[in-house]
Amino acid sequence: MAAMIRKVGVIGSGQMGNGIAHVTALAGFDVVLNDVSADQLNAAIATINANLSRQVAKKIITDGDREKALTRISQTETLDGLADCDLVIETAVEKEDVKRKIFHDLCAVLKPEAIVASNTSSISITRLAASTDRPEKFIGIHFMNPVPLMELVELIRGIATGDATFDAAKEFVAKLGKQIAVSEDFPAFIVNRILLPMINEAIYTLYEGVGNVEAIDAAMRLGAHHPMGPLELADFIGLDTCLSIMQVLHEGLADSKYRPCPLLVKYVEAGWLGRKSQRGFYDYRGEKPVPTR
Repeated sequence: MAAMIRKVGVIGSGQMGNGIAHVTALAGFDVVLNDVSADQLNAAIATINANLSRQVAKKIITDGDREKALTRISQTETLDGLADCDLVIETAVEKEDVKRKIFHDLCAVLKPEAIVASNTSSISITRLAASTDRPEKFIGIHFMNPVPLMELVELIRGIATGDATFDAAKEFVAKLGKQIAVSEDFPAFIVNRILLPMINEAIYTLYEGVGNVEAIDAAMRLGAHHPMGPLELADFIGLDTCLSIMQVLHEGLADSKYRPCPLLVKYVEAGWLGRKSQRGFYDYRGEKPVPTR
């Protein structure tokens, strides 16, 4: 089955989707990038080209590699355009009902032997697989952000995921030059089970007035040698995504220690989602980020 993966579909052209398309095309696979509008797809291709160009400038790849990767990426605004893909990876918003609808519609057009994967960072692979006509060919392939730079990919089997599907996913990820961590199908898997409660606790620290934004981020950068402070990282991930993952943990594990901080909820309700909305724990609208608290 692993040898049959030649064309890969990616649903969603945002930060995760265009990153997955980038590394997949660079590894020699044909890629079909799907989103709801031509404008979003064109913006994604521009981002991929810019990121590839940075790799050229750093002598990680050649300009010829960049050009070949771009020629391997095609675009489609409909799921029908993914019909002949061997593997389709979904990168939609971290909402279970949205993902289940996508999988239901996708399976109606996909060839029977195709593998379906979700890049979900927290939602049950078993439940998502149940919304398809091929749970044995469904798997979680969770890339880290930013995809071109981060070495790790989590692989998550649902209860019905077949051995052939798992082996094919392992071989695919290896061809991308990524390292694999295998997680059981528990809420938020490994990385976010550890990372997001830490970020949530940092937000509680801000909420309770223990420190301001700059102090909290400086404390973790300088005191724990984290490359990025937890509030800066939350803005990078997207506060809506952080909230969704904490809600999955809180509901899935029924433990009060995973309760999302009310301040996180308030920021999301205000539409202050981090870098992508230009405001979160920092305001990004000026020449340099400025703390909002």
